Order: sequence, then C-alpha cells, then structure tokens
Amino acid sequence: MNTSFSVLILSSLMGLTLLTSETIYSFSESSSKDWFVVDDGVMGGLSRGNFKSSKEGTSVFWGTVSLENNGGFSSVRYRQSPTDVSTFSKFILKIKGDGKDYQFRVKSSSKDYYSYVYTFPTSGEWQEVIIPFDQMIPSFRGRILDQPPFPGKACAEMAFLIANKKAESFALEMKEILVERPQ
Repeated sequence: MNTSFSVLILSSLMGLTLLTSETIYSFSESSSKDWFVVDDGVMGGLSRGNFKSSKEGTSVFWGTVSLENNGGFSSVRYRQSPTDVSTFSKFILKIKGDGKDYQFRVKSSSKDYYSYVYTFPTSGEWQEVIIPFDQMIPSFRGRILDQPPFPGKACAEMAFLIANKKAESFALEMKEILVERPQ
C-alpha cells in the first residue's frame, strides 16, 4: 500500500487534517474588479496608485508616492464579508516587490476605524512573507494605538499600502494571500 495513501486514510479515520494553510484570496484576471485604490488624495495629496490584473494570474499595484500637499501614501484595498480566521495564526503573502517596504493591513470589521498593520521589505524576487497575527499592530493614520495585536478572529478587509516618507515610484506584484494554522 502507498505510504502517503496510508497516512491519508489514518488521518481521515482519526479526524485529522493535513492541510495547514488555506488560500483566502487568489489574484486572477478578475481581481481588478475586487480591489480599489485609496491614495492620499483623500487628504489633498498627489500620490497616484493603480491596480491591474494580468493573464498570468497575478495582479500589480503600482504608481508614485508624492509628498506634496502633505501627501505620502497609496494603498489598494479589498473588502469582504467577515471571514472566520480563528483557527489560523498567520498570513502568508506570495508577492514580488521592487525592493521597497510595504504594509499589509487587515480589519476585523468594516466598522473599525483602525487597521492591524505589518510592515515588510521586498527583495525584487518572488517571496513568501509570513505574518504572525500577534505581530500585527493596531494603527490609525500612521499612529500606533495602545491596544492588543490582531486577535485573529475575523478578517473583513485586507490592504497593501506604501508610505515610506519619501517621493518614489513603486510596483508590487501579488499572487496569493493565505492563512496558516499553528503547527
């Protein structure tokens, strides 16, 4: 009998699952309809972000950040009905950046005024960014709040943001967002 088949049968009989991660968003040709750009123009800034899906099954968030008129950020966001993430402990991003730092942001509820934020560097190559829930810090308009980290119960909004306090062009290609269970 095949060993992996035996493990699968034994796991099924014991009620165990071998899957430790699940995809919660896979970027595709239709992704550009799901995500929307929010720039510092909401406060008078001049930054310009764009978002486009490709036939290769990825999406690209690109543009320029301007510091003029007190600007300095661009973001792309996705809102959804709250997704239960209570059996998971971390996010995994499959991305390809341009060597700049980005933030991954989540909200537990669409009613929250703040986001849970994790800043990560990019390498210019495809990479997996692992983000433990307990390292996502609550923040509002760039200020860290005196509250506990992401509780990991529900995810109602996800976003990518660039705000490195300098004028710059940027490009972040995205393939998948996963959640992973504790091992």
